[in-house]
Amino acid sequence: MALVSEFLGQLTLSYGGEEEPKFPTVVPVRDFDPARDAARIDTAIKTKGVDEQTIIDILTRRSYEQRREIAFDYERIAKKDLVAALKGALSGSLEALMLGLMKSTAQFDATELKASMKGLGTDEETLIELVCSRNNEELTEIKKVYRDMFKKELEKDIAGDTSGDFAKLLLALVQTKRDEPTNVVDYQKIDDDARSLYEAGVKRKGTDVVTWISIMSQRSIPHLQKVFERYKSYSPYDMKESIRKEVKGDLEKSFLTLVECFENRQLYFANRLYDAMKSKGAKEKVVTRILVSRCEVDLMKIRTEFKRQHKKSLYQTIAEHTKGDYQKALLSLCGGDD
Repeated sequence: MALVSEFLGQLTLSYGGEEEPKFPTVVPVRDFDPARDAARIDTAIKTKGVDEQTIIDILTRRSYEQRREIAFDYERIAKKDLVAALKGALSGSLEALMLGLMKSTAQFDATELKASMKGLGTDEETLIELVCSRNNEELTEIKKVYRDMFKKELEKDIAGDTSGDFAKLLLALVQTKRDEPTNVVDYQKIDDDARSLYEAGVKRKGTDVVTWISIMSQRSIPHLQKVFERYKSYSPYDMKESIRKEVKGDLEKSFLTLVECFENRQLYFANRLYDAMKSKGAKEKVVTRILVSRCEVDLMKIRTEFKRQHKKSLYQTIAEHTKGDYQKALLSLCGGDD
């Protein structure tokens, strides 16, 4: 009987809050030996001039859980903290990437959010990317980890660092009030929402931003996809064109990011990567952030979208726009050419 009730418990758990399938490029390595990895890293760090290649080979080809075990064994062997040792041995973009890998995905996102609001001026671009592209489940975990790491509430920090409608939108998203997807398609509600979005924006003078925010922060993603389709029967412009016409600045960027992520989240990340490597060099912070935060989530799918959209693989693009050990680490996370 215990078995049956356990099975029923699992059934109710998996129904409704369906977890998105993962498409990682970094997966747990088989025949894992953390003590051997830790000893190899110790030797690599102590080598004259530091053997970066070994550090890259190990840390970019292990899952986060495995890296944690390596860190535990490293401390036992070397009598010091692995993160501190990596800080001492590496520098620049390679150091930032490796230290990122020593955090869980949620810890990394939380740290990036904190950094985007630190000191003078806010890095709105990072704030928008992180808040508008993460789903309910990810944001819930990020908030919890943010509280643990910084002893502060993410909402409070965002409220203190942003203002106006931009702040209202970010805070509505961070409150994770979004409906979970259901198997029921509510055509009436789809039509009502599409009409409300039109009447709150394109149809009137000025924009009723509050209506836009509540619909875009509370409805499930499959529902919104249908709403944007239906919207075209009311408005002469599609949703993205309407956003560009109605709002400007950070609010415009946020709404556009949301719509792009509702339509195809991996394509949004692929385009972010493409834009970060358009010019001669690369916006290394953006490239690092996306590869580190998505390598155990959906980077394989991002790679596919990148190739489909830009007719060139992510691997080749990274190879052309970055160099040295940093390049090697990125290519290893990328996990292969398409």
